[in-house]
Amino acid sequence: MVEYDFNDKVAFVTGAGRGQGRSHAQHYARHGADVVALDIGENKESVPYDLASGDDLEETASLVEDEGQQALTVEADISNEADVEAAVEEALDEFGRIDFLANNAGIASMTDATEMDERTWDELVDTNLKGVWLASKHVGKHFIDRGDGGKIVSTSSTAGAVGLPGQAHYVSAKHGVVGMTKTLALELAEYDVNVNCIGPTGIDTPMISGFTEAYGEEALGEMTELTGPWNLFGDGGMLESRDISEAYMWLSSDAARYVTGIYLPVDAGFLAK
Repeated sequence: MVEYDFNDKVAFVTGAGRGQGRSHAQHYARHGADVVALDIGENKESVPYDLASGDDLEETASLVEDEGQQALTVEADISNEADVEAAVEEALDEFGRIDFLANNAGIASMTDATEMDERTWDELVDTNLKGVWLASKHVGKHFIDRGDGGKIVSTSSTAGAVGLPGQAHYVSAKHGVVGMTKTLALELAEYDVNVNCIGPTGIDTPMISGFTEAYGEEALGEMTELTGPWNLFGDGGMLESRDISEAYMWLSSDAARYVTGIYLPVDAGFLAK
């Protein structure tokens, strides 16, 4: 594991209750950062699997504390501006600063575009795209006011570069994250803020397992029949959350101080096909 010096830094991680977000929180703490762990703590009507609970969020906090760092948990809906603004204010009241914004929160569902209802579209796009904007807006204001830089890293997807059947809302949101990243990088460069996003392939997380349980292996099979396997290495299985966390850590570190506005695939060759 590469070592980074995040001592006296604070990471604000959305979707931190489990999966990739929990892994990111642990990694930031392992490198010396205190962590604000945000998750919704309740389900959404259009999402066919359980979202992270308050207990999940507290478990993430315990894992951060096991690394010797402080953790603040916040239950909030990332798609609601009042929630996001209050969460950022709470973080600043607790720690006095935010140095890293990890825009990880996301949901998934599956319906053909011609059959999709408006709630399903809105809830996913509001979470996966609007939520990235809201967190970037309010943490970005703090970066500008503080005047000594910051890092924003967001989770897009390989679906931010290709299409997937049954995923028009998800693909649209993840493409949007890429476009927002490039624009925010231009807007915030004068304030020494780096803005980048990552494009994971299939990752072994509760979101994927819940999605698979809801729709069946056949649904995933339909997508991979058209797109090919998500992982070209070994047995073609899922990647692990830590594979994405390591990319987050690099983009948050001084090693990537002149890297901004990029879409970084961590996809085991998926997009090279």
